[in-house]
Amino acid sequence: MENKLDMKRPASLGGGIWERVLTFGRMVKFSHTVFALPFALAAVVLAQRVEPLTIRRLGWLLAAMVGARSAAMGFNRLADAGLDKINPRTCGREIPTGKLSSRATVVFVVLFSGLFILSAAMFGRLCLYLSVPVLLLLFSYSYSKRFTVLCHLYLGLTISLAPLGAWVALTGAIDWPILLLSLALMAYIAGFDVLYACQDIAFDREEGLFSIPVRFGPAGALAVAAGLHLVSLGFFVWLFFAFQMGAIYLVAVGIIGLLMLIEHRLVKPDDLSRINIAFFQMNSLISITLFVGVLADELVRHS
Repeated sequence: MENKLDMKRPASLGGGIWERVLTFGRMVKFSHTVFALPFALAAVVLAQRVEPLTIRRLGWLLAAMVGARSAAMGFNRLADAGLDKINPRTCGREIPTGKLSSRATVVFVVLFSGLFILSAAMFGRLCLYLSVPVLLLLFSYSYSKRFTVLCHLYLGLTISLAPLGAWVALTGAIDWPILLLSLALMAYIAGFDVLYACQDIAFDREEGLFSIPVRFGPAGALAVAAGLHLVSLGFFVWLFFAFQMGAIYLVAVGIIGLLMLIEHRLVKPDDLSRINIAFFQMNSLISITLFVGVLADELVRHS
């Protein structure tokens, strides 16, 4: 009997650890990485024109991205735990339900913050010195909806640091053309965050939180989101000229424009039931299309 029990313990322990990993992954919405990561990878592809990429540098770059995003999301869950607990849409999240403790989440944030700082240090002093201010900027987003309707743009700003950070890490400089990609990402993220926030209008009003949907209502919010996505599309087009891209990239931009149009046709002021489709599926396709367009265009350029 003892031997049988001993044989079962390792499997049980392994299963418990794996379930813990999955729980943390669900907390930080690891699947949402597909929204910003392709933009950072697009910056990596473009940076090859300035500085050749090595496997080692790519590995540290990916580690920095995972570290920064995981730390920021973990901190956001800590900051919003009280609100999440009373919001019907978010009360099932890991901290409110007790699946993860606040203490465990703090440890998680500290560990991934350390990973980000260590990874940044691998690219030199400039990146190391910038790593802590960047983390503080990422963390501060969690409180922006408590005092400004521009919280959506603030989120866009924090996420737009991904391609800019990748460029600085690989080239050691800030060059104006890459800012166009960051600005495109900023407007793109802000636009779909405005759409997503439409789900919480009633709750946010009751709790005194700020958002564009709260200020302008669903119809006004959809108009603002559409405007932001048009701005994003404009920066994508400008990127074509700034980096002297080819026809493949231009086709990708056309597809992105079509996907944005479909996204806004899915959501109506009086029918928000398809927001999740617009948010997850359309935006995933937009990000991936951008990366594939940049990569394919660059491959043809060097063929």
